[in-house]
Amino acid sequence: MGLIIIFGLVTILAIFGFIRSLRDKNLLGAFFAFGTLAVFGWFSVMTVLHHGFPTAH
Repeated sequence: MGLIIIFGLVTILAIFGFIRSLRDKNLLGAFFAFGTLAVFGWFSVMTVLHHGFPTAH
């Protein structure tokens, strides 16, 4: 459960970083933010699909 939360938070922060880098015309920052967004976004989606949504105990 913690893994999904961490991956989701990193993905959300990468979205904000990517948008801010594009707005400031920082292409290197946008490149790395997009890479982070792609990798952690993929991990988030695959973790949810493979392990399912976390259940409350």
